[in-house]
Amino acid sequence: MSLQEQLETLEKETLQQIDNATDLDALNQIRVQTLGKKGPITEVLRGMKDLAPEERPKVGSFANQVRDTLTQQIEEKKAVLETEALNQALAAESIDVTLPGKQIPQGTRHILNKIIEEIEDIFVGMGYQIIEGSEVEQDYYNFERMNIPKNHPARDMQDTFYISDELLIRTHTSPVQARTMETHDFSKGPLRMISPGKVFRRDTDDATHSHQFHQIEGLVVDKHITMGDLKGTLEVLMKKMFGENREVRLRPSYFPFTEPSVEADVSCFKCGGKGCNVCKNTGWIEILGSGMVHPDVLEMSGIDSREYTGFAFGLGPDRIAMLRYGVNDIRSFYLNDTRFIDQFKGE
Repeated sequence: MSLQEQLETLEKETLQQIDNATDLDALNQIRVQTLGKKGPITEVLRGMKDLAPEERPKVGSFANQVRDTLTQQIEEKKAVLETEALNQALAAESIDVTLPGKQIPQGTRHILNKIIEEIEDIFVGMGYQIIEGSEVEQDYYNFERMNIPKNHPARDMQDTFYISDELLIRTHTSPVQARTMETHDFSKGPLRMISPGKVFRRDTDDATHSHQFHQIEGLVVDKHITMGDLKGTLEVLMKKMFGENREVRLRPSYFPFTEPSVEADVSCFKCGGKGCNVCKNTGWIEILGSGMVHPDVLEMSGIDSREYTGFAFGLGPDRIAMLRYGVNDIRSFYLNDTRFIDQFKGE
């Protein structure tokens, strides 16, 4: 059989194989066996050296023609098989729109963030500014500007994380107040602000204490500010947070940055003042510390204490959340346990 006859037979048989191929793997095997370096076409071309010179161009041209024909047919068959495979996959993976959809779990705002935002809304409604500051602060603003000089005994109540001798992680948000008093222009109106944020103290690790917690401090400075203004403000806050029937009482206390200083209690929202486990049978719940801004604190900020007075208070959103929702361990807020957090989705 001549080389040309061999090529004709090969072409006919290979076209039949291509037509019968049912998947891409079988088609690729045909391509490799026929058109590869060790395939029959290559073998035919190698045998051309034994042909007469006048026959070589004719056989060579026919061999290239057969190779081009087979290559084209393989590509066309490949396109057909790929389309069929895609259609089969789409049919197998089709979506039944009548089936119930899969519920995608949704997150929620953390309950502490919700409490903070609720308190912020209350004070914004009373004309307060919300001013935040850095969590890394100078000892001067954190303590000295709050009338707590070096070696003052009050520093022992705020065991502190120091970065250097003069740099620390703030123990309260009071430095924000000190910095704001420095720059406030009283010709444009009184200073009314709250400063929310995280604070840090090396503290006992138990159910009611944490080395990190949240604080919201408030400050009002203007002419003729009195203790009555402080109590009226706290009554608005407590009624909004715990119910319109709540009452507020003030008890004498001590803070270096206020004079006089008071602790603020709210009548128990669970028993209405009759006595229960929440209020320890006293009828009152301690909520926050407050008082009239110490004259020295005003003077250190360049404010004439003979002309201006003010009040300040500090409360813990973590404690309010614990009281409001009956949480008995402050650490639960920081463990990222979704079983705990999901309880507050409806709030």
